[in-house]
Amino acid sequence: MTRMPPLNALRAFEAVARLGSMKEAAGELGVTPGAISQQVALLEQRLGVLLFHRRERGLEPTEAGRAYFPAVRSAFRQIVEATRRVNSAAGSQVLTVSAPPAFAAAWLVPRLGAFQAKHPAIDLRLSTSRALADLDAGGTDIAIRHGSGRWKGLRADRIVTAALAPVCSPALLRRHPPAARAEELASLPLLHDGQRQDWPLWFQAHDVQPVPREAFSGPSFDDQMLLLRAAAAGQGVALVTEALARPELASGALARALDLPLPQDCAYWLVCPLAAAEQPKVAAFRDWVLVEGAADQAADPVTAPGET
Repeated sequence: MTRMPPLNALRAFEAVARLGSMKEAAGELGVTPGAISQQVALLEQRLGVLLFHRRERGLEPTEAGRAYFPAVRSAFRQIVEATRRVNSAAGSQVLTVSAPPAFAAAWLVPRLGAFQAKHPAIDLRLSTSRALADLDAGGTDIAIRHGSGRWKGLRADRIVTAALAPVCSPALLRRHPPAARAEELASLPLLHDGQRQDWPLWFQAHDVQPVPREAFSGPSFDDQMLLLRAAAAGQGVALVTEALARPELASGALARALDLPLPQDCAYWLVCPLAAAEQPKVAAFRDWVLVEGAADQAADPVTAPGET
């Protein structure tokens, strides 16, 4: 009988082949890229074949890797589905939720006490990652995703919209003349998202032409929580998701630099596999989080384009 390869090595191979990146696979599995590389190398050594070509632009599966991937992927899916059936039959009350770090820290975690008080029998486990949680791979019951809400094979329920609002510290507003029009914000120091896309879009949406050069320069941050912290520290004006900034706005740590938000087509969604959507623990969390989202949205007059 052919000796079974190590399960961790197979898991690493499946994630890398599916995501096309050791870094993304490492983020999904919660290990370092070096650990992923070692596991893939171990599997290649055990099989005696090369599974990936290492190119300058990234990894490319070899013919053997492409042939091996569907079977490995299918095997993991079967294990996940069998585990779900066993858990469902046993009435497992462990609920694993994946969420983006910023949403988890600013919106979800402060509310979780209310969920636990309402459902003390559910053993909630929260995992945060910027990588897209693979609900087919197992280990995660529910995920919170930012996007359009259209994911094949998944049920998606909108939690909150993602309007971007310009915020800063009250101290910064005291040091600078208050802005009355969109173009006047360019005179304040601006803090940027990692891609430097939000400020140009904001100025364009509010009919500021040409877009000020300040919309393209200045410090940038690849995480909304970092943007919130920098703004609260008085370093500049940040465009952040209004729902995530609401606690700081309510406490006075942040203030609106100008009441001109930028509605987004995207939102935060609660997603789960269709087959698991009506499991009691999943339904309990979904019902609770959607009520929280509706209450939060009721406090926010801004809606995404096309919503009522």
